[in-house]
Amino acid sequence: MLKFYFHTTPNPMKVALLLEELGLDYEAVALDTYKGNQHSPQFKAINPNGKAPAIEDDGKRVFDSTAICLYLAEKHGALLGDPANRGELLSWLFWIASGLGPFSGQWVHFQTAGANEGGEYAKRRYRFEAHRHYRVLDEHLAGRAFMVGHDYTIADICAWGWVDRNVRVLGEGGIDAYPNVKRWYEAVNARPAVAKARDLPQRLAFKTDFDEETARSLFPHNFAETGS
Repeated sequence: MLKFYFHTTPNPMKVALLLEELGLDYEAVALDTYKGNQHSPQFKAINPNGKAPAIEDDGKRVFDSTAICLYLAEKHGALLGDPANRGELLSWLFWIASGLGPFSGQWVHFQTAGANEGGEYAKRRYRFEAHRHYRVLDEHLAGRAFMVGHDYTIADICAWGWVDRNVRVLGEGGIDAYPNVKRWYEAVNARPAVAKARDLPQRLAFKTDFDEETARSLFPHNFAETGS
């Protein structure tokens, strides 16, 4: 059975949604990043980068959420859209992986964990880029039901993982400035597989206290010696 190493963050949620859309049997394994599970030698043998998510499938390891989604979609021949749109699909997948996700995540980081550390330039940059990526997506979705062609694909699934955190990124009601994104997001949310994916964190136990162990696990750079 496929083994899925999961934490309750946007990238693992993409994979959770894909697994539910495909109707696959899988074993979910809680990767508790608050406890530092991601840094263990056992997990790094599966994902050398020490991040969630990762999967083990018939003895094969696959890590990075975009790679996992592409691997599973290709293996099961689903959610790839029209082959004629292959270049468009890849373009949006890599746009999400290199732009929408990282800039959204870093803007949230600087609002929260980095809020008391200064760095006003970094905050302005990441806020601007997070909103710019939402504008790009909003313009692209004008007159479109889905991101690529006429089909719901892994591009929609991967984008949903990050847009699902729009309140953290844009603030309460901030998505209203991007009506096409909001319409698309609400349509994806209405899919039965989304409710199943959202249920996954409730079935697993994760640490919730943010203490020194958590800070060291998530932000080791704050505890590393100079030059490390």
